[in-house]
Amino acid sequence: MQYVNLGKTGLKVSRLCLGMMTYGSKTWREWVLDEEAASPFVKKALDAGINFFDTADVYSLGESERITGSLMRRFGVNRQNVIIATKVNGRLSDDVNDAGLSRKHIMDSIDNSLKRLQMDYVDLYQIHRWDYNTPIEETMEALNDIVRAGKARYIGASSMFARQFMRAQQVAETNGWTKFVSMQNHYNLVYREEEREMIPLCAETGVGLIPWSPMARGFFARNSKNGAETTRYKTDGFFKELYGREDDFLVAGRAEEVARERGATSSQIALAWVLSKAYIAAPIIGSSKEAHLDQAIAALEIKLTDAEVNRLEEFYQPHPVLGHA
Repeated sequence: MQYVNLGKTGLKVSRLCLGMMTYGSKTWREWVLDEEAASPFVKKALDAGINFFDTADVYSLGESERITGSLMRRFGVNRQNVIIATKVNGRLSDDVNDAGLSRKHIMDSIDNSLKRLQMDYVDLYQIHRWDYNTPIEETMEALNDIVRAGKARYIGASSMFARQFMRAQQVAETNGWTKFVSMQNHYNLVYREEEREMIPLCAETGVGLIPWSPMARGFFARNSKNGAETTRYKTDGFFKELYGREDDFLVAGRAEEVARERGATSSQIALAWVLSKAYIAAPIIGSSKEAHLDQAIAALEIKLTDAEVNRLEEFYQPHPVLGHA
């Protein structure tokens, strides 16, 4: 396994982060795996040297966090040897205050997350998108207090506009509060809009990039426009909002070509492309099949040439902003 510093921090994370959204309860999403089914994935990741695990309180309404903590204990993991990340913002119940980035919700949520994880702290506490109903000053002060209380070691953000991210960082710097060290943004071969503003901003300011959906939520695994439709493809409405434009299939077709030449899968080539970008720290991968996790780990060894990168990028067309809300 390869390890890199997360942005300009001294925190070393594996080049791959295992996303835990896939593990939780089928009552939340049909394609989600329960704890026993999730167990071999986490074991395989740990055995491969992956030390970075990302979840969120909203994933299976807390069950993903519970499973994350439970499996770490089951496998006898030394807490100091893993990087555990979770998120706050998503709606967890019908209660009017059980969502958002208010001080109340953040303070309640970190305690509830730690209880589910059965941990004293998380390494990375992230805001799960922007909250348009709460002043950013209130949010940043609350996050700073959580770090000062020892409940989180670092804080991070996720998909938003670059101007919003700059505003949050400015507020923190002006007040001497903890700043975000990472950005979990939407980035892959068929969605590259982040290259316009967010990625340059993060690269210039030393913020670690840990993109979600680096293999486009399984889009490349379908192989072609008429490829096999998985349970997730058929039931994940968010997938269909993000991918499937005509030019997306052109990009996927080019990935297939390179994959055949390399003796790899299209998904491996898509992941290798993300990993080829020097500004990327650790893409967040999700896996519901062990073979796919094996392939993702193997993709770390695929070093694309400049010519291959240019071929993969040739058919990309601008997209509307996707994933910020």
